[in-house]
Amino acid sequence: MNGKAKAMKRRMAGVLIAGILGTGAALGAVAYAAGEHSHGHADAAHALKLNDGRKWASDEPLRESMAKIRDAVDAKLPAVHRGDLAAAQYDALGVEIEAQVAHIVQNCKLDPQADEVLHAILAELLEGNEKLRGRDAKTERSAGVVQVVRSLGQYAKYFEHAGFEAPNAGH
Repeated sequence: MNGKAKAMKRRMAGVLIAGILGTGAALGAVAYAAGEHSHGHADAAHALKLNDGRKWASDEPLRESMAKIRDAVDAKLPAVHRGDLAAAQYDALGVEIEAQVAHIVQNCKLDPQADEVLHAILAELLEGNEKLRGRDAKTERSAGVVQVVRSLGQYAKYFEHAGFEAPNAGH
């Protein structure tokens, strides 16, 4: 793992663990982490690459957490589309996403190049999570859900995970 990837992994782990513990400072730190890597849309797009034309290997912690994120988002999509999802429900979804990303950061062990691709996907996912949590006053929470779904689609495109499909954001 290169120095940049190690630093990002440490920063994400610290931010997510702090967020799970409920510190107010973590809220700004997660936004900072997502924002720092979203300078990033071009950098993230550059980081998104296949492994010599094949998907990257995944491990059980990654597959487990990404499936839980997908299922949590998929369960809320009908209400999002109807405009019925309450702020507390968006927040609960965001907490679940943060918990699963923390699990990935703490337990996932990938090849360094695969890890770099995963970090780009997780940075985009966390940025979407910030929006769905209502932390970007300029963006509708539903747009954050769409961004999270797009990140799940990127995961499906770049990582081996039998049967994994991103939810359909356009229900």
